[in-house]
Amino acid sequence: MLSRRARARHRLGRGALYAFLLVISVPLMIPYVGLFVMAFSSRDPAVLWRAIAVLAPAGLALWVWSGWARTRRQALAGAFVVAVSAAIGLAVLIGAELHLRNFSFLLVPPRPSLPSVWRAFANSLIIAVSQAVTVATVASLAGYYLSRFAFPGRAAMIRALLLAHAFPVMTLIVPLFVMMHAVGLLNSLLGVIPVLVAFELPFAVYIMKGFFDAVPWEIEMSALIDGASRRQAFVRVVLPQVTSGVVAVSIFAFIRGWEEYIFVSTFLVTQGKWVMSLYLFFENNSAAVAVFYLMPPMLLFVFTQKYLLRISVGGIQR
Repeated sequence: MLSRRARARHRLGRGALYAFLLVISVPLMIPYVGLFVMAFSSRDPAVLWRAIAVLAPAGLALWVWSGWARTRRQALAGAFVVAVSAAIGLAVLIGAELHLRNFSFLLVPPRPSLPSVWRAFANSLIIAVSQAVTVATVASLAGYYLSRFAFPGRAAMIRALLLAHAFPVMTLIVPLFVMMHAVGLLNSLLGVIPVLVAFELPFAVYIMKGFFDAVPWEIEMSALIDGASRRQAFVRVVLPQVTSGVVAVSIFAFIRGWEEYIFVSTFLVTQGKWVMSLYLFFENNSAAVAVFYLMPPMLLFVFTQKYLLRISVGGIQR
């Protein structure tokens, strides 16, 4: 009797949790569903709502089944059934409306005034990759130094890192514009990258310090006793222990550089220097461009999500 009541309370609690998560996720998921539907079809609202009428129940069924399936095989079988049912429903309701004409911008610029989307894509990639590599390198070195060495003003510097991250960056646009114009870096990717790196570094250094704090000093001391130099101990012993932190910081820096709009729209004047965020803003067929714009971050998350799930503010890996 008591076990049945306990199981009933457990199922009721789990059902309430699923219902709550579903309610708060709907406002987040519907815009993305609408984005993908409009990218592969016309802008007719009726097409969007017919697609939502199919995908919303399918998502709910997939969610419920994944929670109630007892084995991985059952979960995969249920997901396959839901996916096939949703595909059939979409084919019946909006199959005639689906096309790839919205992605013609990948081959030919839609307007003579717009640059090639591949030029904007390359510029965004240069900024994002440069920011990720620079932030990961500097944050790793600075985080290690703050974690392992005692020096005057260390505590104040750690507090200053968080304080610097708290200031609104919008207040610095005008002085930065004047400074970049004075040194000849206006309308240059080489001028935008240091600005973005400077604003991303404080929190990245703080994150990496937490990861290095979680590495026991005894491990590094053992390497030093065995004859390794401080640099060798850092590269061969300590750094492999914080790989997930380095990867996670790199990913966040890449995404911040990829999605940047305010500074690139201010400092990059000519269309030949445009990035994807500017191209998206000025392109009429924004849904298809947005889907293309989303692909690199989505693929990056798919292949590196195990590292993102290990990061926390304190640097403790789980």
